[in-house]
Amino acid sequence: MMNKILYYTIVLAIAILGQICPIQSFSQNTEGGLFASERLILTPKPKPSPRINGPLVYGARPGNPFLYPIPCQGERQIRFLVKGLPPGLTVDENTGIISGVTPAKGKYSLLITATNSKGKSTRELTIVSGDKLALTPPMGWNHWYAHYDRITDQMVREAADIMISSGMADVGYQYVNIDDCWMNSPKHNDPKRVGPLRDDQGNLIPNSYFPDMSALTDYIHSKGLKAGIYTSPGPLTCGGFAGSYQHEEQDARQFADWGFDFLKYDWCSYGKIAQNLDDPRIPEPINGKITLEGYQYPYKLMGEILKNQNRDIVFNLCQYGMGEVWKWGASVGGQSWRTSGDLGFELDRIFEVALKNSEYRQYSKPGEWNDPDYIQIGYIGHSHKQGIPELTWMPPNMQYAYMSMWSLMAAPLIYSGDMSKLDEFTINVLCNPEVIEVNQDPLGEAAMVIKQNEELFLMVKNLADGSKAVGMFNRGNNDAEMTLNFSELQLTGKHLVRDLWRQKDLGRYNRKFVAQVPSKGVVMVKIENK
Repeated sequence: MMNKILYYTIVLAIAILGQICPIQSFSQNTEGGLFASERLILTPKPKPSPRINGPLVYGARPGNPFLYPIPCQGERQIRFLVKGLPPGLTVDENTGIISGVTPAKGKYSLLITATNSKGKSTRELTIVSGDKLALTPPMGWNHWYAHYDRITDQMVREAADIMISSGMADVGYQYVNIDDCWMNSPKHNDPKRVGPLRDDQGNLIPNSYFPDMSALTDYIHSKGLKAGIYTSPGPLTCGGFAGSYQHEEQDARQFADWGFDFLKYDWCSYGKIAQNLDDPRIPEPINGKITLEGYQYPYKLMGEILKNQNRDIVFNLCQYGMGEVWKWGASVGGQSWRTSGDLGFELDRIFEVALKNSEYRQYSKPGEWNDPDYIQIGYIGHSHKQGIPELTWMPPNMQYAYMSMWSLMAAPLIYSGDMSKLDEFTINVLCNPEVIEVNQDPLGEAAMVIKQNEELFLMVKNLADGSKAVGMFNRGNNDAEMTLNFSELQLTGKHLVRDLWRQKDLGRYNRKFVAQVPSKGVVMVKIENK
């Protein structure tokens, strides 16, 4: 009897400790076994002295509103000084928010200085005023995989608040994006989301959870952040809410008037429209199959409309890679395009998804990004059931690999978890400035994949300064030793190798670098050009 009491006492104690201080994460592997890895925090805490982060180049269109928050870590209060600001732009020295109207076409070189009682940091930024937006991959948050059709104005405001308070904005996260279900629906289990889709003038009507869209974007902009919105070229969205079919220009103008800076345009019900032979605007299918022109049409239409708005609106083509969108997404006005189905249904296959996305690396360049879907770590809802957010099943090693692959692929870094439940481990994965610098590198190149065997592969990304970022990935169920031969990277002699997750120089290596790579994990390094 005493043994049973002792046993259950120990079990209860372990359960309580697991709730108070969870240090391990468990997951079912493909063979039905269990593996565990500690939630080790690899990213060092930010120092109290300033560190300016963010891209080295930023695109905007002449004459449109300009908004750029200088990402900077360090103990507040920080004072910001910017030299070289063109006419029409000013900086708030206390917040570091640069705002105003984008100057005439051209390149403007700025020198940014951030100073506090602990020290000073400087960084150059080039504003490129012209036709291209998103000269580095967009970074931000999207509500979908956390809140689905439960999204509200208050949740979006809360996400903006936490993007600031958590330090995400300090490393470059900027967009606060609403996904589906902000409009009215003809039918929904929540009566507050049901109502007329448009008013007498044909304008979209937000549902009762979004009482004032302009006030919402004003709130987001007041923090230096940008606001994103969602719709479909079809009559209804994927969630069955109002779409933009036959109201494309009116909706784009409304989004701009409301103050949105990003549009996700989701194929959804448009598939049926593309087969509609009664609409003379739409290219006819051939033998019942949608043609390339048919896939392109709704995005080309919206892309042209967005260019004519009085705001910079980044255009995300969400049509799951149909018609090889990576080959033509930029030509129809897109800045990024989904290359596959929803990753939420394939989180156990993130390595395979990344390897497939990497096949299109030649189409990745400044202002033109392959998008394999969002970063889903921390607390997320089960995509099949659209459930209340729970802590991801994904083991910690795999979360580091996830963020590393997306950074090396120059993919948009859009987090889609519950911002209100961010913990120290998740912030450490999302907010390592040296890993993010690889993603935001101005060269805009996606990594090349070098497979060593079925379980081990390298991702090698050339950087603008001549150095290389390398991810050593192990998708197997056991730890493995991996060798990085410099000859494979066209390197000779000795080179300094730096561990990017730990932000630590490992030493100078000649001809090769060998590392122990954890199961489902990564070792991510930078090889200096010295």
